[in-house]
Amino acid sequence: MTTDTLSPVAVPSPPLPRLSASELLDLARACGADDCGLASIDDPSLAEDRPYILASFPKARTLLVLVGRMHREPVRSPARSVANLEFHRSGDHIDEVARGIVRALEDRGIRALNPAMAFPMEMDNFPDRAWIVSHKRAAEAAGLGRMGIHRSVIHPRFGSFILLGTVLIAAEVDAVATPLEHNPCLECKLCVAACPVGAIKPDGAFDFSACLTHNYQQFMGGFVNFVEDIAEAKSAKDLRGRMSYAETVTRWQSLSYGPNYNAAYCLAVCPAGHDVIGPYLADRKQHVADVLEPLTRKTEPVYVVPGSDAADYVARRFQHKKIRFVRSSARATSIRGFLQGMRLTFQPGKSKGLDASYHFTFTGAEPAEATVTIRDRRLTVQPGHVGKADLAITADATNWLRFLAKEISVPRLILTRSLRLKGPVRLMAAFGKCFPS
Repeated sequence: MTTDTLSPVAVPSPPLPRLSASELLDLARACGADDCGLASIDDPSLAEDRPYILASFPKARTLLVLVGRMHREPVRSPARSVANLEFHRSGDHIDEVARGIVRALEDRGIRALNPAMAFPMEMDNFPDRAWIVSHKRAAEAAGLGRMGIHRSVIHPRFGSFILLGTVLIAAEVDAVATPLEHNPCLECKLCVAACPVGAIKPDGAFDFSACLTHNYQQFMGGFVNFVEDIAEAKSAKDLRGRMSYAETVTRWQSLSYGPNYNAAYCLAVCPAGHDVIGPYLADRKQHVADVLEPLTRKTEPVYVVPGSDAADYVARRFQHKKIRFVRSSARATSIRGFLQGMRLTFQPGKSKGLDASYHFTFTGAEPAEATVTIRDRRLTVQPGHVGKADLAITADATNWLRFLAKEISVPRLILTRSLRLKGPVRLMAAFGKCFPS
């Protein structure tokens, strides 16, 4: 008697449906989108996002990007409660639009997923990437605008007064958009003048850490520092010396009613966009008087890290604003995060006169090698050891992260042989000045 062995037969997955681009865009508009566009998951500009998109929705093939128009005057108001209400309600609307699209597609048997336009996000590995898809990159790919020097997308009609969302669809479409050939950004530099911490530079550079520390002070990394301030305080009196009564209530408001941004001045003053630009072209001085000056004249706390370029900028440019020294909201919790984050936290003004190459060697839990070069107020970070180092730094990975968190000092690291230096020690101090925390 013989027994036949049956091998499992691979059943091919049914082909993904192919949808009409025009029908999808009509659906998005019917659900309430002010504008919309389509991009392919295989668009080269979305290469960084693709792994995160597919991890959350493996069948995703098409991105339907949504634009929601914000009302201009609330965003321009020096009263932050008014501006934040507009952000929250506009964001809720975009999420509802996306949800309506997903429901309509689901009713047709088409799978789709709508990541949040902002919060909540995937915070498990914070401060590493928390978002599933970069709506800004997706919007550029879908031909809905281009990023200006303020790092926000400028829509050709609505300008900077927009919020974005994306629906991921498990279907191909018969046509996708192409990016805009022109950038609506006027390079008028009003956003440079408006930023309370000087995060936007006239040459187009951007100080990410300055923006993060001030604008997001009431949540994310700023909230972590708030909790640690409470833990470290010896008494209620000591805590009141660290933060004002109003600041504590402001944090409660952020927790209760949604994250409150301290500034969106770069968006508020931007005159770009067909529907926005008229008054600016008619009378530029009046635009400055009506929109820019109320924001720059406002007396308010400005959150900066001691020893940072932002601290110098506020003291020089906005002497009537109250400087509030805080710990940096950009904190590395891994060696990978430290090496990648240096580009975001580097302070060019503090590197004046420094010309040095550093070889980092991390051992232990997270081994890694990197070369960091600081020259002409510019920073480069390369994997591995490249060329000859002026200072070689060998450190245990776990203890280096404890040092960054101010849990252990350099002398202690050296005594325990968790840190070894080869080269002029002064270069270690010069390096530290470029990354105040």
